[in-house]
Amino acid sequence: MGKVEGGMKCVKYLLFVFNFIFWLMGSFVLAVGLWLRFDPETVSLLNGDKAPDTFFIGVYILIGAGGLVMLVGFFGCCGAVRESQCLLGSVRRHAPSFTAFSPHHEGLHSPSPFFPQFFACLLIIFGAEVAAGVFGFLNKDKIIEDVQNFYKTTYSENNNGTLIISYQKTLNCCGTAATPCPDAQPKTKDCEVGIKDFFNSKLYIIGYVGIGIAGVMIIGMIFSMVLCCAIRNSREVI
Repeated sequence: MGKVEGGMKCVKYLLFVFNFIFWLMGSFVLAVGLWLRFDPETVSLLNGDKAPDTFFIGVYILIGAGGLVMLVGFFGCCGAVRESQCLLGSVRRHAPSFTAFSPHHEGLHSPSPFFPQFFACLLIIFGAEVAAGVFGFLNKDKIIEDVQNFYKTTYSENNNGTLIISYQKTLNCCGTAATPCPDAQPKTKDCEVGIKDFFNSKLYIIGYVGIGIAGVMIIGMIFSMVLCCAIRNSREVI
């Protein structure tokens, strides 16, 4: 029995470490998503009434996935440390019932199938992260083109407007490829090039973060299945 009880303590600590890493990853993804959404430079460029909002779709996917990972990690850590049926039961996707395996709780030898649900939860998060990454890479050219068209339309209507001035200050550019600024410095780029450079960097961040975290999700899914098998074997020993 001592070996079994020690094995359950090992599972408990593994669950805590695993969920803590999840919480850190979720915090990182959420922070990146919020930064991309509320970055003053990005907001100032997409602040017009007719400004395209396609860029923010990938950002919202990152924010949602990051928030979900944070919740899974937080409740998993609390449930693992306190061995709480309430916390673990409220997130039945990511923790085994410790009392179900404890030799001190006779008659509780039929744990609920937590890990299959946890695997499904990881699979959903994995899909969201891949979707954000693929969106960032595949729609990069369209998003840039939409912003460029928005800028050119606004510039043709009023080239001294507040929004145009905001573009020029933020991107250190002036005019368009067809109508460059007559009084611009020799090395000043037109704002179409500035828009492309600016949003390329932002969209690559969405893509790399989404694909990178999705890769970690694969490790998490493998780990959850291995841990599930270990718990099943321990139950057979009991």
